Amino acid sequence: MADKKKKRRRADPTSDDDDESLPFKNILKPDSSILRSIHQLTASLRSSSSAASSSSSKSLTLADLSISSCREVRELPISSVQSEIESLMLKVLHSILDGKGFAFDVPSRAAANQLYVPELDRIVLKDKSSLRPYANVSTVRKATVTARILQLIHELTIKDIHVTKRDLFYTDVKLFQDQSQSDTILDDVSCMIGCTRSSLNVVAAEKGVVVGRLIFSDDGDVIDCTKMGMGGKAIPPNINRVGDMQSDALFILLVEKDAAYMRLAEDRFYNRFPCIIVTAKGQPDVATRLFLRKMKMELKLPVLALVDSDPYGLKILSVYGCGSKNMSYDSANLTTPDIKWLGIRPSDLDKYKIPEQCRLPMTDQDIKTGKDMLEEDFVKKNPKWVEELTLMVKSRQKAEIQALSNFGFQYLSEVYLPLKLQQEDWI
Repeated sequence: MADKKKKRRRADPTSDDDDESLPFKNILKPDSSILRSIHQLTASLRSSSSAASSSSSKSLTLADLSISSCREVRELPISSVQSEIESLMLKVLHSILDGKGFAFDVPSRAAANQLYVPELDRIVLKDKSSLRPYANVSTVRKATVTARILQLIHELTIKDIHVTKRDLFYTDVKLFQDQSQSDTILDDVSCMIGCTRSSLNVVAAEKGVVVGRLIFSDDGDVIDCTKMGMGGKAIPPNINRVGDMQSDALFILLVEKDAAYMRLAEDRFYNRFPCIIVTAKGQPDVATRLFLRKMKMELKLPVLALVDSDPYGLKILSVYGCGSKNMSYDSANLTTPDIKWLGIRPSDLDKYKIPEQCRLPMTDQDIKTGKDMLEEDFVKKNPKWVEELTLMVKSRQKAEIQALSNFGFQYLSEVYLPLKLQQEDWI
């Protein structure tokens, strides 16, 4: 009976017991040797951060670069937000009394009004704006929604409470019609007032999760992320609730997909290689971006990213690192500098001998997205990104992180990531 069981295990293509089904496992060094490489990366980052903080220099800003044609928002206390809204509405009132009509001056967040600043390595918003008059058939509805959002935000500041974007939408469903419309105007209001979206006391529903070697306080409660199970701890929607971060991790592992996150969490990857694992389960939300930045800045840890080998994986990585065009007005607070692209990269498909049946053909839209990204300044700045993206477009092949499961469900945590860390294979 024992022999039969042994034979069945060897025949199982997902079994990690047979080294022959795990390409490159035989070249893995002992964990202690791999950890030394990661220690060096972390030590180097902390040394450079310490040198920067001890010098008289500070982080570069738009003002330091003498770039005056751009606008950025800042964190404002509730009282200031309330005062700004009241001042804004007084201007509108004076405009009406002067016979100029009811209109809002709204910063443009169109793609043409974005600028990538290489020295800051992030996208910022230029200062172009446009009028949104009530007495115009094309803008009357937007002007009405803008006034309603300002009224609701003012009410929140008076009561000093937080609501979700979904709550905000349901206060006036017939007017807003769709949440995407109220969300868009909410971002416009942030720009108009000159504050971060979190300053408006409106948060997104919990989406991102974190697990691993991290202890922090959440509104006074102490959270130990090694004791959260494979589901992890939901990232608080209000970053102001988070404080007192402590960790003995050597790096932060940013994961695009929930499936890969669950695999690493269940395998307790963070115990074998001390790290913090975080995911937004796809497109980055504001709370996860704020939380990632706070971890990087306070803990002084390198961030290694694991995304799909397709244009959208790189796009997601760029949002974390350089910012999104939709929220370029707040990129100073939302971006995490110097994220390393660990995988899965286009060059990995052949390097790790990922079978053809596990690769997917790129669609015409994929190829267009890839070519468009090659024209982006933040991609051009990194020659290795250009090299990988060019290879992807030329090969017309993409692959998800789950393609590695062809070698076994635990290949990601048992071989691929350890080997990447061992070879310091990130860009």
